[in-house]
Amino acid sequence: MKTLHALSYWLIAAAFAVSATPLLATVALEEGNVAPLFTGHDQDGKKFNLKSEIGKQIVLLYFYPKDDTRGCTAEACGLRDRMLDFKQRDVEVVGVSFDNAESHQQFVFKYNLNFLLLADTKGEIADAYGVRATPNGKMARRVSFLIGLNGRIVHITDSPDPAVHLREMQEAIGHLEEKTWP
Repeated sequence: MKTLHALSYWLIAAAFAVSATPLLATVALEEGNVAPLFTGHDQDGKKFNLKSEIGKQIVLLYFYPKDDTRGCTAEACGLRDRMLDFKQRDVEVVGVSFDNAESHQQFVFKYNLNFLLLADTKGEIADAYGVRATPNGKMARRVSFLIGLNGRIVHITDSPDPAVHLREMQEAIGHLEEKTWP
């Protein structure tokens, strides 16, 4: 009987430990979902709060694996080169990776990037969006979220190819007037 009681206690403790893990990391976000709110710090240490941007501008939130690597540089420079079009449509671009602020500063300087890069060194933002590359990894998958003025996700691109992100996000931004969410 004591063994059964001890086993029951252990099973309850294990179940509680599993239920206490963040569920957002396993939940796949879809178009139309409310975007998870977060606060982060950019390459200059300035605070960025998604909640304060909702209703003011559209946010193109993109996650990428690593600063100054071939694919990530191609994507960042492609976004940089489209910034005038994005600004005309009230779209703010925000990049997120596990790199620290110093790495982001170097990346921004080297490629003259004209948008925010958030340092998500613990992966909290990546986990909220379910984009961590591996369960305990220190890298995000390449996934982009277009977040409308109402705080809902209008478009998601999940592809390792930076060119796909650039093309799909530009198309989605061009069609924003056609999409309305409750």
